[in-house]
Amino acid sequence: MNYYPAFLKLKSRKAVVVGGGKVAERKVSALLKAGAQVTVISPSLTPGLQKAVSGKKISYLPRLYRRGDLKGAFLTIAATDSPETNRRVSKDAPGLVNVVDVPSECNFIAPSVVRRGPLLLAVSTSGTSPALAKTLRKELEKSYGPELLEYLRFVRKVRAKAMTAIPEKDKREAFLKGLASAEVLALLRTKGIAEVKKIVAGRLKKLI
Repeated sequence: MNYYPAFLKLKSRKAVVVGGGKVAERKVSALLKAGAQVTVISPSLTPGLQKAVSGKKISYLPRLYRRGDLKGAFLTIAATDSPETNRRVSKDAPGLVNVVDVPSECNFIAPSVVRRGPLLLAVSTSGTSPALAKTLRKELEKSYGPELLEYLRFVRKVRAKAMTAIPEKDKREAFLKGLASAEVLALLRTKGIAEVKKIVAGRLKKLI
C-alpha cells in the first residue's frame, strides 16, 4: 500500500475516539494539541482521560459505541479492545478513520511523530512495522533535540526582521537560506544555540 503523506488542519474540527484505554488517551492528547474538538465514547476511562473530562477539554459519552455516534465527525479513531466494535466504527465512519494497528480497516494511518514546536518530523513504514517507525522516531528525537525549537523561535523573529531590513532581494534570499543551512545545523549541535544566535545576528548586522 502506498500512502499520500499529508498534515491535517484539525482546529475546531470534530474528532471522535472510540475507546477509553491508554492508546485512546495518547490519541486524544495528539488531537487536542492539534486543536480538534474531541468526543470520547467508552464505558470506562483512564485517569488521564477522566481528568480531561473534568477539565472540560473533551466531551464524553459513558457507554458502548452505537450507530450514529459518528455523525459530523471529520476524523474518527477506533481504539477499543474489541475487533468487532472497531470494524463497525471503520464501516460507519463518515470521513477519515483510523483503526489502531489494523491498516486494512483504515483510510489513513498515523505516523510516528517528532514534534519540535512548529517542526513536525513524521515517520511511517506504511503499516509494515509500526515498531520500527517508533525506533526511527527515537533516533530522530536524539538528532533533533529541544535546542531546535529554541532556534526555530529565533529564526521566526530574525526572518521577520530580515524581510524588511535587507532591501536587496538577492542578499535577503541568501541570508534566509543560510538560516536553514547544514552549516548552521552543525553549529547548533556542536557550539550550541547561544553561539549560533551570535553568528546569525552578526551576519544580519552586516547586511542592514
